[in-house]
Amino acid sequence: MKQYDVVIIGGGPGGLAAAKGAKENGARSVLVLERDSRAGGILNQCIHDGFGLIRYGSMLTGPEYALRAEKEARETGAELLTEAMVTGLTPDRVVTAVTRQGLLQVKAGAVVLATGCRERTRGAIAIPGTRPAGIYTAGAAQNLMNTKNLMVGKRVVILGSGDIGLIMARRLTLEGAQVLAVIEAREQPSGLERNVSQCLYDFGIPLHLGHTITNIQGRKRLEAVTMSRLDENNRPIPGTEIVIPCDTLLLSVGLIPENEIAAQAGAELDPVTNGTVTDSFLHTSVPGIFACGNSRKVLDLADFVSLQGITAGRNAAAFGQGLPLEPMPRETSNAMAKGLPKPGTITCIRCPKGCRVTVSPDGRVKGNGCPKGEEYALQEVKAPQRVLTTTLLAPDGSLIPVKTSGPIPKDQVSVWAEKLRTIPAPAGPIRPGQILLRDPFGMKVDLIAAGKH
Repeated sequence: MKQYDVVIIGGGPGGLAAAKGAKENGARSVLVLERDSRAGGILNQCIHDGFGLIRYGSMLTGPEYALRAEKEARETGAELLTEAMVTGLTPDRVVTAVTRQGLLQVKAGAVVLATGCRERTRGAIAIPGTRPAGIYTAGAAQNLMNTKNLMVGKRVVILGSGDIGLIMARRLTLEGAQVLAVIEAREQPSGLERNVSQCLYDFGIPLHLGHTITNIQGRKRLEAVTMSRLDENNRPIPGTEIVIPCDTLLLSVGLIPENEIAAQAGAELDPVTNGTVTDSFLHTSVPGIFACGNSRKVLDLADFVSLQGITAGRNAAAFGQGLPLEPMPRETSNAMAKGLPKPGTITCIRCPKGCRVTVSPDGRVKGNGCPKGEEYALQEVKAPQRVLTTTLLAPDGSLIPVKTSGPIPKDQVSVWAEKLRTIPAPAGPIRPGQILLRDPFGMKVDLIAAGKH
């Protein structure tokens, strides 16, 4: 049986960062096992930007962030094995995986669990009604649209205001669908305020707080949902029902840490969240097994997942060498949701803080946490701009994530998105950052690849 100093289960942002951290802290042999066909995890289907502001100081799309994290891991000498489904982990750190080459068993000096999370489904929240086609989790719809070029529907309702649901509201709109409503049971959005601003307010998508869906209608295909107001005890109020005709429902109702493998090894799990319980060193209850990122606790930002991964990898390497462990950095706590902004305020999107900024008639700016916030607020008042992220269809039928090289007028985002749906990507290999269309609409802004092909 082959032995490794550190084995990492999961090749998303946490696992890739853990590989880097382990190698940099003296681990001679590091193996990352990823069940997908490429490293990066969920990042590969997240074609929107906003990643990397904390870790890399750049506004990256998900695929760009994944490529950078993978490059860092490989450059340290870590071994990455994709299409490897881990099926077993013992308390003495024997890892079993199914690969294209057959069954693989390895012995690890230490293990890092970076298994991420899964979406809560309709069954978990028990919405009554029929079981027609047209009901998806938000992440499943994102995968179908952004990686497989499959449109999920035309008249869409979204239940839950988590970040994936908010982002999909914008993505569906840019692809020509009508998002009829985003419905949230709480009295404030659960996603980041910057996403509420960019994904709902920018497109005039209605947000219904304190409501939920109380019935689903349709036989073969979804025909309508019923929305009801909730009382102070989260119970539907009779007489408040509103029927919304639609053909698609997306569920963005929470994420659950993925920890079946941790449970096999005997690691303690939080009975409420299903997250792996760790100490401040990201060490689980089983000696030599560490956990990071969304498998431990669902985090708002991939940057925070990576920072935890670095620490978990370093501590896994230290465990095998009998060295002291280091505590988890404090900056990996979740960003706090602020609720709805007050009228007249601008939500800055230049960083995850989402400062609420006001601009007085004489041009004075208040509320910004840095000079970028003042610059953004003044631009937003004068002529709001956005970076467009979308996909181009390659000649072989695959999708290439793309983005504009700079911001464009906000009122042109939908126009550009519609035109780009009819323009194919050029043939041949494509590298990240490559200019695919040079100033296609006469605005001195190019369309560049945000992933490789």
